[in-house]
Amino acid sequence: MNKNYYAVLMAGGVGSRFWPISTTENPKQFHDMLGTGDTLIQKTFKRLNKFVPTENILILTNERYNDLVLEQLPLVKQEQVVLEPAMRNTAPCILYAALKIQKMNPDGVMIVAPSDHWIEDEEAFAKDVISCFDKCEKEEVLCTLGIKPTFPNTGFGYIEFEKPSGEGLKKVHQFREKPNYETAKEFLEQGNFLWNAGIFMWSVKTIVNAFKNYQPAQYELFETGISCYNNSDEADFIKENYPKAENISIDYAILENSKSIFVLPATFDWNDLGTWGSLYDKLDKDKDNNAVVNSKVISQDANGNMIRSPKDKIVVVDGLEDYIIVDKEEVLLIYPKSKEQDIKQVLAKVKDTFGDQYA
Repeated sequence: MNKNYYAVLMAGGVGSRFWPISTTENPKQFHDMLGTGDTLIQKTFKRLNKFVPTENILILTNERYNDLVLEQLPLVKQEQVVLEPAMRNTAPCILYAALKIQKMNPDGVMIVAPSDHWIEDEEAFAKDVISCFDKCEKEEVLCTLGIKPTFPNTGFGYIEFEKPSGEGLKKVHQFREKPNYETAKEFLEQGNFLWNAGIFMWSVKTIVNAFKNYQPAQYELFETGISCYNNSDEADFIKENYPKAENISIDYAILENSKSIFVLPATFDWNDLGTWGSLYDKLDKDKDNNAVVNSKVISQDANGNMIRSPKDKIVVVDGLEDYIIVDKEEVLLIYPKSKEQDIKQVLAKVKDTFGDQYA
């Protein structure tokens, strides 16, 4: 296994559109959303561990999730868990991780990947990532994986690549924000647009230089702690300085400024598992086209529902079509799939009415 390969798992999000299963105290990456026996972060770790050495995988997460990470990933040591003392979006934590890796191995190349995505063909995923690693080892470039769009999705950002382009990696022209439906249709018709999956690869040297060039204040803040990284002084330095970092995404901080970005159209099926509806799409269905996790279901005139309950709980459904039905101890959610994007607002109402303990 290549000792220069590193991985950074992004595991600090809350996943509020998967409420009530995903909560602030125990978000979706720490749940077995698919009913496979592995949580999402466990599946992601195993996928990366096939080509990245165990000790070279870092977990970026909020400090409140430290114990969950160590419990679910027993191969990971405490020093591999990179804790954020404050929420500052993706740019500061990626720079922090890159500087830690660079101090360990100046020749390192790294993948930054969300911990909660669904990827079926893991061999194809590994092949695509290693293709990008090869490019990053030879040239000072940033690489990302793009997903071939199957419909005009308005929930994803898009990557526009330059025409004409042959097989393999393509030069990125620009990143585009989440479009409206008509614009998304135009993107698909043009044929040179991919969904942005938020999976990035680069050498530690290249990404650190990018921060020097495009985010000098961020770089200077974290560069002052280099002597502390990977030793006992690190926690105190980060606790004091991390909250001073600008709250900015890697997209705005680096990717929109760089002129050397390449995208590889992914050769694997992918789903960001961002909503109950996206989970429904990926699960096997019963005879009534219901997707079921954990439950023992009896259905009558009930079709197209997403049903989840505690293990082996009997759920009887009559007369519901295209609903999300989630039973979790003190919370029962019965909600139309067509309104799944509103679950964040529902959660806010629950917090206002009944308190934060249900969020």
